Amino acid sequence: LALTEMSSPSLKIGAYVLIGVGALTMLMGFLGCIGAVNEIRCLLGLYFTCLMVILITQVAAGLVIYFQKEKLKEEVFHVVSKLIENYDPSKEDQRNLEDVWDYVQTQIACCGWTGAKDWESNKILINQSMTAYPCSCSNSSKNLQTESGFCNLDVPVNGTATHADWPVHEQGCMDGVEKWLKDNLGVILGVCTGVAVIELLGMILSISLCKNIHSEDYTKVPKS
Repeated sequence: LALTEMSSPSLKIGAYVLIGVGALTMLMGFLGCIGAVNEIRCLLGLYFTCLMVILITQVAAGLVIYFQKEKLKEEVFHVVSKLIENYDPSKEDQRNLEDVWDYVQTQIACCGWTGAKDWESNKILINQSMTAYPCSCSNSSKNLQTESGFCNLDVPVNGTATHADWPVHEQGCMDGVEKWLKDNLGVILGVCTGVAVIELLGMILSISLCKNIHSEDYTKVPKS
């Protein structure tokens, strides 16, 4: 529920597309197995069609991400900004979404979307005069076991502080994600290419099976 309320239209559409592709993949596998075992041409034809639709969807999604990346980046910024502003470890109804964001900040070693300053909009931190900070942003070894919620500053300056006083990572998660994508671009392209090749092989095999079944049916027809 929290994710639905905070998502932008593009992200919602993307989520629905992924759900649809997942359901189609399950249906595709079922049709392929039944069609191959029982040599049913129509099911093999549906299997081929499903594979083709999935392949086209993947190519289209890649093109949309490439050409609309700036718009997607802006929409993600709005979603993350709202998440950070309302971040509250005591609210169980949004705990799952907050755990995901804490995991991102911990794994990528980043803080906020553009930087730690994003967290200065958090309502709880404002009430505490910035004398606490998100634990998942910490670059201190003593907080390695605490990956969620807020941690208190050891020595608050005059009872108030800013993000510059926090022992957190300076890098924003937007830059961290982009760096991760660049560093792993070869692996990502390799995986995408491998999946596309497997799908193409599946399409070729389904066509071959259909032709074999057709040939067998033709030879079984009694000649007059």
